[in-house]
Amino acid sequence: MTSLINNLLLAFYILIGLFFLAAAIESWRDQTNPVRWGTSLFWFLFAVLFCGGQWLPNEINGGLLLVIALLSLLKQVRVGHIKELSEEVANKTVKRIGNWIFLPSILLAVLALVIAQFTKLGGQVGIGIAAIVSLLVAMILTKSNVKTAYEDTQRMVRSVGSAGILPQLLATLGVVFTASGVGQVTAKAISGLFPVGNHLLGVCLYCVAMALFTAIMGNAFAAFAVITAGIGIPFVVAQGGSAVVVAALGMTSGYCGTLLTPMAANFNTLPVALMEMKDQLGVIKQQFPIAISMLVIQIILMYFLAF
Repeated sequence: MTSLINNLLLAFYILIGLFFLAAAIESWRDQTNPVRWGTSLFWFLFAVLFCGGQWLPNEINGGLLLVIALLSLLKQVRVGHIKELSEEVANKTVKRIGNWIFLPSILLAVLALVIAQFTKLGGQVGIGIAAIVSLLVAMILTKSNVKTAYEDTQRMVRSVGSAGILPQLLATLGVVFTASGVGQVTAKAISGLFPVGNHLLGVCLYCVAMALFTAIMGNAFAAFAVITAGIGIPFVVAQGGSAVVVAALGMTSGYCGTLLTPMAANFNTLPVALMEMKDQLGVIKQQFPIAISMLVIQIILMYFLAF
C-alpha cells in the first residue's frame, strides 16, 4: 500500500509539473510580455522541481528555489497576455447549468474526505483523485473540450502566479522553525515577561500569538506547532486547560490571523488576482472587523471551556 501511495503521489506531482511546463511554454510564446524569458524560466523551474525534484540533490532544489525567489524579487515574472474567456459563452453556460456549477467544487471536497476517511490511500491521494474527477465532471457539465480545459487551466495558473506556491513554502517554513527549536526559545522569552499561572492572561497570550504568528507566516498550521509548543502548552495546558479545547480553539484563533494577512495567499491574494480587484488589500479590509470579533470570541470560549 505504501508503494502504491508513493507512486500515486509521484504521478500527481508530475502532472502538476506538466501544467507548470505548459505555463512556461505559453509564457515564452507571449511576445507581448516584456519579461517573457524571466516568466518562462520561473514556470520552467517549478516544472523541474515538481517533475524531478525528488531525484535531484537537495542543494540543487534549494538553489532552484533561490532563483525562483530572485526572479520574483526582480519583477521578472508577469502574467502577460492571456486569452480571455468569452463573456457570451460564459453567460450562456451559467444560465444552462444554474446551481450545478457548484457540483465540481462540492464533489472535490466530499470525494477527498471519503477517500481520506474510508480508504488507506490518505488525504493527499484523496485530494489528487478528487481533483481529477472534479475536472472531468466540470468538463462534462460545461460541455468543454480538452482545448478549453487547457486554456482555462493556463489562465488560472498564470493569473495566480507566484502566490500559488506561497502556502507550500510557508508550511515548509513552519516545519523548519519547529525543528530548529523556535518554540522553546519563544517559551523562554515569554516566560520572562508574563507570569505563569494566570488563566485569562495565558489564554489571551496564546490566542493573540496564534493570530499574529499566523498573520506573519500566512499559515495557521505552520504557526500552530511553534506557538502551541512555546506558549499554548506551558501557559494554558500545563495550567490545567483541556488539551483538546485549547488545540481546537487555538487553530481557529490562528485562522483569525489568516483573515488579516496578504501572506495567506490562497485566501486573500488569489481572489484579488482572479477578480482583478484594484485594491490589493480589499479582501483583508472587508475581513478585518470579522477577524477581530472572532478572535475575541475564541478567547472567551477558551477561557470558559478549557478550564
